[in-house]
Amino acid sequence: TIEMANQEEAEIQISELDLLSSMFPYEEEFAVTDQLALAELKHYVENESAEVPSSKVQFILNVKAEVPNASMVEFSMACALPFKYPTVLPEITVRSLLLSRSQQILLNSDLKTYLMENFSGEPCMLNAREWVKDHAAAYIDKDLSSSSMTASDAMQSQATTFTRLWIYSHHIYNKQKRKNIIDWAKELSLSGFCMPGKPGVVCVEGLQSSCEEFWSRVRRLTWKRILIRHREDVSLEGGGHAEIQKQRKFSSLEEKCFDAHGARGNHMDLGQLYHFLEEKGCADIFQMYFGVEG
Repeated sequence: TIEMANQEEAEIQISELDLLSSMFPYEEEFAVTDQLALAELKHYVENESAEVPSSKVQFILNVKAEVPNASMVEFSMACALPFKYPTVLPEITVRSLLLSRSQQILLNSDLKTYLMENFSGEPCMLNAREWVKDHAAAYIDKDLSSSSMTASDAMQSQATTFTRLWIYSHHIYNKQKRKNIIDWAKELSLSGFCMPGKPGVVCVEGLQSSCEEFWSRVRRLTWKRILIRHREDVSLEGGGHAEIQKQRKFSSLEEKCFDAHGARGNHMDLGQLYHFLEEKGCADIFQMYFGVEG
């Protein structure tokens, strides 16, 4: 039931927060900024009948990272755990006095991509902290400008990234979900394909922002398991319509059913999927999904 899932997610959050406070006992490293939300969450876990907490648990993780030929720099991670975490990603904003606005935007978007690709549905605060510790300092020297690049330019440049997402789901049978996938792809001008059954495979390609919007909608539906298996990003010089069309490997988004076999007629013929991907020049993806040569 939803109730059970919520209970489980809340328990995971509490055990992760306990872990963080035992690893980082000092306020200056880890501090919960909303004690009330934490108390509500604990109460919710301990009492079956308790109200669902009204606000997200928020906390700060401070990380010191070494900068080559300089001293230590402190990065502050302002974090909030949505109630559905870890089914959804945590909300994290990394800041440092030494980052320019556009460096900060880039750092946060790269962190999000890293989490999205590697930890869909799993607790990931420690991994996020580790990533910041290892990578954040590099953004301080990133020269993102010919002149100085403003935040709006940083947003503009996103429009010229072509993205292809390869999504894997434990299964896709539900007619409504299948309809959503096709409708949303159309609405967002994405091409690709959806292979229903078990496992379910969805590929969408198009503008980066459209792919990300598509993924954020799809993952909000209820799934036994769904994740991005692989992501391709190509920076387009001109970024015009023609450039984007040239990158596409699929003409529109269609549902592909490969001769099904199996008791419920829902196991797709993976051999046919392999040949289909091979035709489209994507055979290497098959191995990422299923770990075998075709």
